[in-house]
Amino acid sequence: MKIIVDAMGGDNAPGEIVQGCIDAAHEYDVSITLVGKEDVVWDELKKRGAPEGKFTVIHASEVIQADDAPVAAIRGKKDSSMVRGFEFLKQDPAAVFVSAGNTGALMAGALLIVGRIRGIDRPALAPMIPNLKRGTLLIDAGANAECKPKNLVQFAVMGSIYMEKVMGYKNPAVGLVNIGQEEGKGNDLTKEAYKLLKAEKSINFVGNVEPRDMLEGVVDVLVCDGFVGNVMLKLIEGVAMGLFRMIKEELTKNAVAKMGAMLVKPGFKRIKSRMDYTEHGGAPLLGVKGGVIKAHGSSDATAIKNAIRQAMLFAQNNVLETITDYVRSSEEV
Repeated sequence: MKIIVDAMGGDNAPGEIVQGCIDAAHEYDVSITLVGKEDVVWDELKKRGAPEGKFTVIHASEVIQADDAPVAAIRGKKDSSMVRGFEFLKQDPAAVFVSAGNTGALMAGALLIVGRIRGIDRPALAPMIPNLKRGTLLIDAGANAECKPKNLVQFAVMGSIYMEKVMGYKNPAVGLVNIGQEEGKGNDLTKEAYKLLKAEKSINFVGNVEPRDMLEGVVDVLVCDGFVGNVMLKLIEGVAMGLFRMIKEELTKNAVAKMGAMLVKPGFKRIKSRMDYTEHGGAPLLGVKGGVIKAHGSSDATAIKNAIRQAMLFAQNNVLETITDYVRSSEEV
């Protein structure tokens, strides 16, 4: 198993990225290939007491920044840590590449360098969304602003495979994001997608799901086009941040409120932990000819360690092969 990590991607690179890799090497006994400025990466590894024999460093002189235009960055910065990482992934499709770098560039690089699985029309980004139960995979969350009904079916199948193989959900329930639960609701895309999803025998499709029910955990995989998914994802993030800010303001208004805050503080800490993206580490980009895990841009060492755990499970449970086999069997029908 080969885990490749973009050492220079993300707001906290390379320090937190390297520390997360060291923590993963200790906890999971895994060997990791770091891609980035060689002298800088080795300095961080030595400074942080990295275990011997667990790391390989591949030199890349350039860095794709958060504000770089995605396609231009992939084509123009040939010696960047992200491009070099994708090149190594293309050479070894059984490997998994982890990056907290520019999301647009990551998706562009995956398509331009690694390529799609034959038969998969659109790769999809699939983050885990915390909820009142055990979490829901949202697919697609931004890779494809415009989709056809058959794209949503492929998203549903790939999401189901990932949830079963990596997250351990048995026969995951799949729902379609819509404005109502009734079968005839929605626009042309969702109406046609509903019919195709209902007919797809390889998934456990349970029907339409309204966005307000997502946090109830009514399904394990929630399918939509990337425009809707990205809006939902950012709305959830914004509401969560705003709600916590309002609660903090109310609980620190006066002495009485502060006394009450001391009593409820442990509960709020547990809620915050349940909503913490670092517990999941990153979102897989499903549908490309290799494992790709997109970590959050502000990932700390814990998030990177957990993203590496995801990458290991992705490889160990043959997610890529299972998706490929599904496509092959579908073409033969």
